[in-house]
Amino acid sequence: MQIIENDKIKEKVYTKKLENGLTIMVVPKKGCQKRYIIWGVNYGSVDNHFFINDEEFYVPDGIAHYLEHKMFEQRNGKNSLDVLTALGVDANAYTTNNFTAYLFESTDNFYEALDEFMDYVQNPYYTDENVEKERGIIEQEIVMYDDYPEWAMYMNAMKLMYHNNPIKIDIAGTKETISKINKEDLYRVYNNFYVPENMVIVLCGDIDEKEAFEELEKRIIIKSNPNEVRRIVANEPENIVEKRKEINMDISMPIFTVAYKDKILDNKEMIKKDLAMEIIFNIIIGNSSNLYKRLYEQGLIFSEFGFDFEFARNYSHVYIQGQTFEVEKVINELKNEFDYYINQGIAEKDFVRIKRKIYGNFVKGFNDISNIGNNLINKYFKGSNLFDYIEEFESLNKEYVEEVLRNVFREDKKVISIVNPLKNEEENQ
Repeated sequence: MQIIENDKIKEKVYTKKLENGLTIMVVPKKGCQKRYIIWGVNYGSVDNHFFINDEEFYVPDGIAHYLEHKMFEQRNGKNSLDVLTALGVDANAYTTNNFTAYLFESTDNFYEALDEFMDYVQNPYYTDENVEKERGIIEQEIVMYDDYPEWAMYMNAMKLMYHNNPIKIDIAGTKETISKINKEDLYRVYNNFYVPENMVIVLCGDIDEKEAFEELEKRIIIKSNPNEVRRIVANEPENIVEKRKEINMDISMPIFTVAYKDKILDNKEMIKKDLAMEIIFNIIIGNSSNLYKRLYEQGLIFSEFGFDFEFARNYSHVYIQGQTFEVEKVINELKNEFDYYINQGIAEKDFVRIKRKIYGNFVKGFNDISNIGNNLINKYFKGSNLFDYIEEFESLNKEYVEEVLRNVFREDKKVISIVNPLKNEEENQ
């Protein structure tokens, strides 16, 4: 057992890598009424092309999400999600571009829930019948997301930026792609990616770390994978595909995304850039920024901008999202504001103020056990841990942030995705 700790925020993460390759992390939070456990698998929606030993496989888009759905159905006819709910725990699962996660949060009945939790993740049960039954459920989910304007806008931005990268494919796939998924595909993915060396478990809450490791280890039955598995990363050009796309949907006010395709760097550099982007966004478009105040007072926007820096082993981009009746004017105001800071630089007082704010929010996040668990999983699959962010944060200076600002927000890497309201019949005549 190893201890990762940070004296400044007085937090510890106990980690252990088992002989079979599974990594376990425990974060004791004395006095916390709940316990939170999350089991992450390093397999996501972008992993649709790989070799097993010397044999090449292309699996249908959406299979990671499909498999997540099917994990709850058990051989005894029960659904593990129903079993966990009956125990009074809050259970869930989700699929991202890069990993899949299974989780639950509990006040009572923790060990009873743990038995069911660790049983269903380690014992898949796929048949022709239950795979086919799930198809209609996932089709409905795909239709729901197709009707969701914010998701359509985001996916169009991905398609504008990326030529070949599978991030431009919906996590759930399409009706056509999921129609090709069968039990053999699901077992192939499970047997080769749902293996201990490709997994991490995080447990947070009021529990002794030694007890936690003992209880988890005695429930582990999965074995190491004897096969050699190699993921194939799509060859992605640096340039964007197209600059702009607009669609019409049933909304009352236009929404937009401005996104910038970025370079992929090593893990440590991406951590530092992630922090720099948080500072940039807060200074330039955050709710305390001059731009936000000006646009709000002019009635051009009515809510805060959304923004994020998304990155993983095979993609990197930033985006800004907003809602306004004056899309072109607001997008132009954004461009002018970023140009101003690129040319004039960031004021030292603003840099210090926002840096302190972000640090405070980061430390505050350690009061939420679900936030700790999800962040540890996310950072682990990106090759880092939460405390790496503190180390990089302390060394972060204004000059580096300004360098990131100049290198990322480039017009030749910018795309614009807009969703407009449907035109009424009078406007069409």
